[in-house]
This record gives sequence, C-alpha cells and structure tokens, in this order.
Amino acid sequence: MNLKTRKRLSLLILVVGLPLYVVVAVTLMNWLDTRFGRQPILIEVGIYVLLGILWALPFKNVFRGVGKDE
Repeated sequence: MNLKTRKRLSLLILVVGLPLYVVVAVTLMNWLDTRFGRQPILIEVGIYVLLGILWALPFKNVFRGVGKDE
C-alpha cells in the first residue's frame, strides 16, 4: 500500500472509525456496570486504557510512516 493511500485510510479510520469505537467502548462499559455493578475506579481506568490500546493494534501497519514526507 503506498503512502498516499495509507494517509487517506488513516484519516478515515481516525475520523469515522475511532468515534464509533468510542461509542462501542462506552456502551460496553455501561453494559458491564448494569450487569455486574460499578467497578472500582482503578479497574475502570484500566479497562479504558486497555480498550484505548486495543483499537490501534489492527491498524498499526496503516499508521506506520504516515507522518513522513512524500
């Protein structure tokens, strides 16, 4: 995949995909709260940090080198 295509795809992922992922993550956390009760704040922060890292793993090859000049 050339650099121009990766730049466009990364922009699409950040503008469309990331907000959708945030909605899914918050919905998942709300579902967990209703199902198991509110977790301690450190556990919630840990889950949010984990979810924040997990979204980028499938796209690391797309984002690699996007900041370089053409």
